[in-house]
Amino acid sequence: MSSTMKEEFYTQKRWLNWMNKVKESNFKLTESDDKSSGAVFIYIMDDVVLACLKVIARSEREIISTEEALAEIEAIRSIVFNEHESLGEDADLMIESLKTSLEAVFVSSQRYITGSFDRESPIERLVAMAMAAEDKGDLDKAFDLLSQVGARVIGGESIPEIAELPYCMTAELMDGIDAISAAMIGEDSYKNEDGSEDSEEND
Repeated sequence: MSSTMKEEFYTQKRWLNWMNKVKESNFKLTESDDKSSGAVFIYIMDDVVLACLKVIARSEREIISTEEALAEIEAIRSIVFNEHESLGEDADLMIESLKTSLEAVFVSSQRYITGSFDRESPIERLVAMAMAAEDKGDLDKAFDLLSQVGARVIGGESIPEIAELPYCMTAELMDGIDAISAAMIGEDSYKNEDGSEDSEEND
């Protein structure tokens, strides 16, 4: 490791801050599905997605090597997938779902960094193939296909209108890919930061 101050893209502390916010929210899944209580999960997802996009932006500008970029994504993933205390039954379910969505973000990011993905097939076709694979119980294939969709979205393609998916792993993974898409449209400051820590989220 070089002696220069290594940029931290995401930290354990940041994730635990979010977990505390979830705990404080006493989140409950209700029929009315009051969106405001679930908003924290969207913020968590966006926060992690932006951290991954930041890694990718550094990699593209050759501030960090491909290997370093892959290791950084893996480091963020290990923070997210670390076991943590229960936050209550409903919140735990939401966190599990969130982790599934984020798994798509991590693998899509790594695929994009290494360039190993299908650039030719229409995105709708890849999603349809993923649904078909999941229906057959081949979750690995579904995941593989969707991470390629995610890599293409990181590359700047937009997600075509896809019919409402039934609740399934493919739908959860697509949530993660939608979050990538939204982050790229909404917030491009991550591309220009040089890693100096004066970003707004420092609580």
